[in-house]
Amino acid sequence: MSRISIVIPMFNEARHIGRTLLAAQKAAFAANVECELIVVDNGSSDDGPHIARQFGAQVLELPGLLIGALRNRGTAIASGEWLAFIDADIEMPEDWLKSLFELEASGQADVFALDLHTPAEAPWYATAWQRRTLRVSSQTSHVVDWLPSANLLMRRRWFDKVGGFNETLRTGEDKEFTLRLHEQGARLLSINNSVALHWGYEMNWREWMGKELWRQGSHLQLLRTHGFSLRLLRFPMLSLLVWLLDFLAISALFNGFPHHAVIMVAITSLPGLVLSLRQSAKHHDIGLTLQLWGLHWVRLHLAGAAFILSLCHWNARRPARG
Repeated sequence: MSRISIVIPMFNEARHIGRTLLAAQKAAFAANVECELIVVDNGSSDDGPHIARQFGAQVLELPGLLIGALRNRGTAIASGEWLAFIDADIEMPEDWLKSLFELEASGQADVFALDLHTPAEAPWYATAWQRRTLRVSSQTSHVVDWLPSANLLMRRRWFDKVGGFNETLRTGEDKEFTLRLHEQGARLLSINNSVALHWGYEMNWREWMGKELWRQGSHLQLLRTHGFSLRLLRFPMLSLLVWLLDFLAISALFNGFPHHAVIMVAITSLPGLVLSLRQSAKHHDIGLTLQLWGLHWVRLHLAGAAFILSLCHWNARRPARG
């Protein structure tokens, strides 16, 4: 019988960890594989570690480490030939492992991830932001260059081949890790006919903006680790352009040129509109388009702020919660 090790980084996830572990166990049972649960705790102050142990998980308590280091430490004690990395607030469907094992056995890919969705009770901005990543097409899977690490599945040999996660990155470690897998010949597949539920959605605007500011801080780090890349640089440069246009609009307004200011503001809204149209066209939902337009406008400004702060060697203090 095959054996899978499921590594879950955690910080103060007592609300979700039981659901996450139970769903993982059900998926392993449905796939007829032995399951090893490894929770790597980043210094939780709630009952998360206790709950994890009640579900039979090994719990490593390692406060102060970044997210890549947590995943690597969990993998170091893993004994399975298969590795899965899931976040502590993700509920995987029961057919998760069975269907992906079949895809790997048929030679279609080497590394897999399911699309994410939010529960019905999530606020509109969390749901809209998650929906933008969903692929709506007749295809049930898509070959990609990189995958997010909210859920990742692969054979252990691929992890060993690239040396695991980068332990110096505050965020973006999933993109950096899977880009290296792709460069080493792994075929990455994103699956959309079955979705995982993300229970750790943002419950208020402050949390949404804080997470985006934290996420956007990874661009400069990725440039440093992967070298100069227009692909990695284009979004922070676009966000800095938006900031520049905002400054010009304010200057025009204070210097008695209101029409120029209106033109500048209109121009700053165009990148967000283009991004929202691109991501919502497949859904045929004008309401989603408008929601994403506003969210992208905010995100572009946050990305510019995060990039400038990164240049100033500012680090967001956020525990590696997964």
